[in-house]
Amino acid sequence: MKVTESKLQGVKTIEPQVFGDARGYFMESWQQDRYKEAGIKETFIQSNVSKSSRGVLRGLHFQNPNPQGKLVYVLSGEVYDVAVDIRVGSPTFGQHEGIVLSENNHKQFYVPEGFAHGFCVLSETATFAYMCTNYYDPSAEASLLWNDDDLAIDWPIDSPSLSDKDNKALKLKDFNRSKLPIYK
Repeated sequence: MKVTESKLQGVKTIEPQVFGDARGYFMESWQQDRYKEAGIKETFIQSNVSKSSRGVLRGLHFQNPNPQGKLVYVLSGEVYDVAVDIRVGSPTFGQHEGIVLSENNHKQFYVPEGFAHGFCVLSETATFAYMCTNYYDPSAEASLLWNDDDLAIDWPIDSPSLSDKDNKALKLKDFNRSKLPIYK
């Protein structure tokens, strides 16, 4: 397994070892001891799968309180995945990291607690998996505006299909700082 550290503290790209032949492939998507050695010490308590069509953008979501760290990867299709540091006091506050995740590259992206997360679908459809360090808490959930000019995310999509919640999301500068996570 190859682990690449991001410019954002705690964000990691993981390339699991994939064993393949003409019949298909096998890969270990999670192994607690191995990931702990890679610096992911959190316990995952919820696993989710979503399926979306080309042009769908989900995010940028976060929870505070009760933040969720996420280990994400694609089971089928291709997405552009983004993590944004929204931890007040962080030296990389407002900065982001983006990566293409696909069924072909098998990459995983670890987004720690304190980050907003989102993705857009690049293929006809995509099945997206994520393991979370905390339970979903609708009372703590918030959305950061996907095309906030201050974030300068170079999304590979111009007119995404968004949920009502994501259409009404706020720019980072418009959030009450007390509603954002604190850098530790």
